[in-house]
Amino acid sequence: MSGFSKGLGKVEVALRWDPSPVGSPAHDLDVIAAVYTASDPYGSPAYLVHFDSRSPDGTVYLSRDSTTGKGFGDDEVLTLEFARQPEAHARIVVGVVIQQRPDRLVFADIAHPEVHIREGYTELASDDFSAVAHSTAATVAEFVRTAGGAWEFHPALRGFDLAPDAFPAAMGARAV
Repeated sequence: MSGFSKGLGKVEVALRWDPSPVGSPAHDLDVIAAVYTASDPYGSPAYLVHFDSRSPDGTVYLSRDSTTGKGFGDDEVLTLEFARQPEAHARIVVGVVIQQRPDRLVFADIAHPEVHIREGYTELASDDFSAVAHSTAATVAEFVRTAGGAWEFHPALRGFDLAPDAFPAAMGARAV
């Protein structure tokens, strides 16, 4: 690593939403991270981190996973440790997907969805998904390793109308 910029250290992507109305099926949103290598930064991810997995090296992980939105504070929290990322990793895209059972749901159907991206006590970005209200999934952040080795954050709110299983393959594609 060269230069004086340390870049990002440890970042949290926190997702919250309110529970669905009484008598309605629970709304389940999931945070997903796709990690890309320098040799294929827009191709297939080297690996995915989601509710049932973590990165092989432990640098990207979920510390909370809600299937209902019930409770206080954040419902799902994804942590990314950039100081420990292997040099082969060059790009990480983080997204949110709505589980589609039993009916098709979009962000406008979810009560008060919010995402907050923080490094320590500094909020890097936040969003309420209103710009992608009619989407079933969205990317929310892109983290890129610079030529000097430091990691940078780029807000990346982009909506998709895809099933949960199809979203991970599309979320890292170049925006057109």
